[in-house]
This record gives sequence, C-alpha cells and structure tokens, in this order.
Amino acid sequence: MHQMSGTLQHYAWGSTTAIPEILGIEATAEPQAEYWLGAHASAPSTVDGQPLDQLIQQNPGIVGTASVDSFGPCLPYLLKVLAANRPLSLQAHPTRAQAEEGFARENEQGIPLDDPKRTYKDSWPKPELMLALTPFDALCGFRDTLKTAELFEQVGIPALDQMVAPLRLRRGSAGLMEVFLDALGQTDERRDLANETVARCLPHVEDEGDFGDFCRTAVMLDEYYPGDGSILAALMMNRFTMQPGEGVFLPAGNMHAYLKGTGIEIMANSDNVLRGGLTPKHIDVDALVSVVDFDAAPVELVRAVEEAPGLSRYPTPAPEFALWQLDLRDGIEVRLPATGSGRTLLVVDGDLTGSDGTTLKKGEAAFLEAGEDVTVTGNATAFLAAPGV
Repeated sequence: MHQMSGTLQHYAWGSTTAIPEILGIEATAEPQAEYWLGAHASAPSTVDGQPLDQLIQQNPGIVGTASVDSFGPCLPYLLKVLAANRPLSLQAHPTRAQAEEGFARENEQGIPLDDPKRTYKDSWPKPELMLALTPFDALCGFRDTLKTAELFEQVGIPALDQMVAPLRLRRGSAGLMEVFLDALGQTDERRDLANETVARCLPHVEDEGDFGDFCRTAVMLDEYYPGDGSILAALMMNRFTMQPGEGVFLPAGNMHAYLKGTGIEIMANSDNVLRGGLTPKHIDVDALVSVVDFDAAPVELVRAVEEAPGLSRYPTPAPEFALWQLDLRDGIEVRLPATGSGRTLLVVDGDLTGSDGTTLKKGEAAFLEAGEDVTVTGNATAFLAAPGV
C-alpha cells in the first residue's frame, strides 16, 4: 500500500467541521465541502508525494488490465468525502455519449475549461453513489405527478394551481417537463409565486406527513436561496433522509440536490455538472433538458451486501466504480478484494494495519496497485474503491 493524500475543495455549501473531524486536521472558518481521492486532472491526489494522474500515465498497469482495456490509461473512479451544511444546486449529469459530444462542442467553441459558463469540464459521464455517514437529507428524482399536483394545490394559491395543471392534463414525462421548466423560470412572476408559497408553508412546518415534508423543504430552501423561483421546481422532487450505512445511486439524467449531511461519494472520474437552479452559477436550461430523465419514480436506497466477515459491497450498475465497506473488529482479517485493479483505501474511524506492514489511522488513505494482495486487521471502519469492471 502506498500513502495517498487527497485534495480539499472549499465550496460555499460545505461544513466547516465535518471533514476536518474525519481527517484529523484543524478546522477553520472556511467551509470544506469535499475531499477528493483520485486522479482527476483538476485536482489529482498524490501517492508517495507524486501526482497520481502522472503516475498512471507513466505506468498504466497500476490501474489494472481490465480497467485500461475499458477506459484507457486513467483511474476511472473518484472517491470523495462530502460534507454539506446547506443545499447544493439542482443538478444532473450526462451519459458518456452526451459528455463526449458536449465536451467536443465547447472545445470547438473555444470556451476555456475554467470559464464559469463552461458546462462540460471533461468527456466523461458521472454516475455516482452517495453513502451516508450521518443522517443525510437529499432531493432525488421526481415525485408521482398526481401526488405533486395535490401537494401544490394544498398550498391554496390559484396561480400555483394553474402552474401545475399540466401535471393532471398531460400525465407522464411530458407534463412533468413542462411544469418543471416553467418552475425554473427566474421571472418576477415566478419569484413572487415562490415567496408566496413559502409564506403559506410557514405555518405547516411542524405538520406530519407529506405536506409537512413539502413545507419544510420550501422553508429550508428559502432560507438559503430567498426569492429563488427554482424553489418551485425543487418541490416537485422526492425528498428523503438516508441513515448511516444507506446509499442512493444516481444514474445519468437523474435530477438531484443534496441538502445536508456527511457521506462517502464515489463516481466516475468526472466533474460534469448541469445545474438547474438554487445556485448563482451558470445555468444552461437547454443543455439540462437534453440530459434530464423526466420519468417520475420513488427513491430506491442501496444497502450493503456482505461478501465476507467484515467486508460488504454496495452494488451498483456503474462499470467505472465499485465500493466496499470494511468493519474491522474482534480480530477479523479481511483480504482486500479486486486484486487485479488499482484501489483506494480510506479509513474514516479507528486504525488498521496491512499485511505489508502499512498502518493507516483515521483520515488516512492508501493506493494499492493492481496485483497487490493485502490482508488488513485492526479496529476500524474504512472504504475501498476500485474500477467496477
């Protein structure tokens, strides 16, 4: 195992304490939103003091033959610790074909990669799995259209009833897309309607049931994005809370927004984000519509499947990544899986020791080259990432 150091990302929505607590570093007043462990060109980790993307270019074999055959000489996954203290933007991610086309198009247009109006930062898709370390609130996908119409109508604003009428008249994705795009509008009319909706919801934030959840979401979003018309769009989405150990898989096209909590996130090695609202950043509605899946469906949580004592895998269909959780207790020895692949091991609690003599404490990480066969013991909770092929 090789010592690995990641990169902190200081986004405004981040927590000032959660990631420092996990990494064992001093907290500052600056929000620390994400800790990246991977080889993305914009923020590569270092392995034994050298940038991981450069190491892979020099010796692609450390990632593994199957991964290189499928994805080329790169690390196809990016492992993160994410700590949200306030809602992230409404967003979706592209398929591989959409990412390749969008990246090439913006290159041809001469838009610099660091331009705030750039949508595609690379040519990769971004399926992702978010796994809760603390209670984790999120919006994901779209609620049943009739249920959404009923909740909006319960607010008791005629103009709001008119806005959501297509949900009843045009069942399915067509009506959902029409109302969602209307709700994204940042016109004075939509901002006024959002403000009135929040005001009507305030007396119901302690209510139980679906309408109480609906109202709490409206008031929470208004706290951070006051007068933002896209609050109305967010209210069409499924809101749910994950408990520690539960996860959610987000395929391409899934509209989502993380609201609050700390978790482990693994994704394809991409930074492509198409935003739809709740953000001061660039929004390209046409690009967003081209990737979003407007089929309404409930949220399905992902739970770990035990593969051996102390070792569980979170199953997803993504070929770019796989994720295991290690719970080392009572002398359990775990042989790290995926020996034919380049892997990332992150300890989030306790400490462990590898059969190669490496010791990792809470907050420390290691990179294992393809072919390294390591058994670990200790008293720790850790996560292991690898290519999914």
